[in-house]
Amino acid sequence: MKLTPHVYVSHYDDSDVSHHPGGSNNYFVGDPAEEMIVIDTGQQDREWTRNILAYYEEMGRPKITSILITHGHADHYGGVDRLYDAMQAPVRCHPKLVKTLQALVPKEKVVPLRSREVLRTGGGATLRALFTPGHAVDHVCFHLAKERVLFTGDTILGSSSSTMGDLASYMKSLQLLLRYRHDFICPAHGAVVPPPRGQRLVQWYIDHRNEREQEVLAALRKRLTKVEDMVRAIYPKNLKKGLRDGAARNVRTHLDKLIKDGRVKEAEPTYRLNR
Repeated sequence: MKLTPHVYVSHYDDSDVSHHPGGSNNYFVGDPAEEMIVIDTGQQDREWTRNILAYYEEMGRPKITSILITHGHADHYGGVDRLYDAMQAPVRCHPKLVKTLQALVPKEKVVPLRSREVLRTGGGATLRALFTPGHAVDHVCFHLAKERVLFTGDTILGSSSSTMGDLASYMKSLQLLLRYRHDFICPAHGAVVPPPRGQRLVQWYIDHRNEREQEVLAALRKRLTKVEDMVRAIYPKNLKKGLRDGAARNVRTHLDKLIKDGRVKEAEPTYRLNR
């Protein structure tokens, strides 16, 4: 699907076999008649990889100048060896992910990104790399200023909220994304978010996290001390089984942040308000 003059979406419907509501996306950015950049390579799944390569063939096998990896989760870099073999393009990633990827493609072809680095591609389009830790320590988002598009990896999703490993870092990353004007959110999973919702989604994520923090505090005030009990109190009763683990991780990350903030004390395996 062609989203904007320089953004093409390769969608893969893995929603039935994964925890990715709305399926997954890989992106080609640039001009098929000149040069393009690929964002993420999917899981190490033959069908998923074939889906990306089939889309590449449909576009006429354009010259690929970079294969960008948003972060070090397997559903984002698992197909990198096959895409590299087909495209013969440098693999670019956060410096903390370099060693992992060097085990999959020639070491000299894995080149670390620099914070705020600008990558040029066909049609005069440029992508700026934005280091956005939180969901993962090695997470990178990309901004296409020319068409006001944010490629958000797993930092912001299209059909659900995201999980994070470090909430304090995650909130700072969301604030960073707010500084880059955008109309479209292009997530790794879920639907692409067009304007006007795309323009409001980053702020919604910030507000949602702040609201969730207040819900965790409210659960603690009710003397709920176990994460499982907090999940039941905070989330809908009909929450899908496959999403419960993610909900529990979200609660734990909020508790970790509250501990760092000095508002909560931990007494394994329970939590209570710090008065």
